[in-house]
Amino acid sequence: MPKKKWSQDVTEHSDALDLQQDVFTLKDPKKIAESLKHSAEKSHRKKARTPFQSAMSMLTFYLNRAGKNLPEGQRAILEDAKQELRKQFGRPLAS
Repeated sequence: MPKKKWSQDVTEHSDALDLQQDVFTLKDPKKIAESLKHSAEKSHRKKARTPFQSAMSMLTFYLNRAGKNLPEGQRAILEDAKQELRKQFGRPLAS
């Protein structure tokens, strides 16, 4: 049996959010942000953070772990999802 990557283990067994399956492969930044927001507000598997921090942390974690293996188009969608997440939580947009 092949050994799992540590990042997969973290996502599945830590206090990471309960995420919609394949959320990071969606093509609409708004849908990604909506899903992350919903997960952060409803999940019982999260650290003692605000829902915004939990959602943004999971998105950033995925972007960092995917690294150079993430196609440029999907990386751009996920970066746009960060801005959309800020909007949905009423946070200032990053420049």
